Amino acid sequence: MRTRLTELLGCRHPIVQTGMGYVAGAGLVAATSAAGGFGIVASATMTLDRLRETIREIRSRTDAPFGVNVRADAPDAAERIDLLIRERVRLASFALAPSRELIRRCADGGVLTMPSVGARRHAEKVASWGVDAVLVQGGEGGGHTGPVPTTLLLPQVVDAVGIPVVAAGGFFDGRGLVAALAYGASGVAMGTRFLLTSDSPVGPEVKRQYLAATVTGTVVTTRVDGVPHRVLRTPFVDGLERANRLAGLLRSARHAAAFRRESGLSWPALLRAGRAARHGRELSWAQTLMAANTPALLRTSMVDGRPESGVMSAGQVVGLIDDLPSCADLIDRIMKEADDRIAALTSAR
Repeated sequence: MRTRLTELLGCRHPIVQTGMGYVAGAGLVAATSAAGGFGIVASATMTLDRLRETIREIRSRTDAPFGVNVRADAPDAAERIDLLIRERVRLASFALAPSRELIRRCADGGVLTMPSVGARRHAEKVASWGVDAVLVQGGEGGGHTGPVPTTLLLPQVVDAVGIPVVAAGGFFDGRGLVAALAYGASGVAMGTRFLLTSDSPVGPEVKRQYLAATVTGTVVTTRVDGVPHRVLRTPFVDGLERANRLAGLLRSARHAAAFRRESGLSWPALLRAGRAARHGRELSWAQTLMAANTPALLRTSMVDGRPESGVMSAGQVVGLIDDLPSCADLIDRIMKEADDRIAALTSAR
């Protein structure tokens, strides 16, 4: 299936695997890209050296193109982009809007850019700055999310920009892919669906909790890191919701120290990142400090395998997933379902 997205990224199928923290490492990304999709590395908690190693490990497993997700507000964002340029990575994706300077740096170095957006005005802004594509995530998506559902946000953005649009939030099969294409998107991006594959590094107990969840088994909370975050509803998350403010701040301070060690940032660099996170956003310093909760609590579940003490980002689509295929089997199945659905629609017409 050829779309503007497959032509831009050089992949066989218009299916993107999103950069999920502690999940989208070398194994999952290589498996996705080798199967014809487009994998994206989650680099926010990696040091520069670890990111370089990950890129080269993927290259040792497949010659298919892939991307890297970069925190646009990270103090070393420019250094990370320079690394992507040197390693000839196809795409830099961003959870927050990259600056004009970062976009220009990527373009000059031959790296494509694709920020994630949750509102039409954000898509218009970054499109005017020269990004190559936008990923549009509706409110039903996992992780940091907004209030507008995909079915309303997607057509708004498609009508507003002239670049390829990737739809995210609520996708898991071929029917969803065809629906997104019908809205005018050039492909879909999936996080939860790729997390629940046999190629995902997440432990068995965590996967069991995901597979047991229903479509109402997620909650959007600000108690993880100060901004709306969709996660699986668990006793631990319920406890976060009930915790008093002082306990939350003390926990955040501990997690900030842990994140500093893992990311390789100095305390001054971490504070600069906090100031950058607050710039242009109505975040208190307490909320900024809470941002350190995300990598720490995700690591507890995704790496340590202790879901009872961490959080698990999840889209509402988790309630429709009941198996753990390989990335290759998943992508083949999605494309067959899409072909069947298109044939049925053509026959009906």
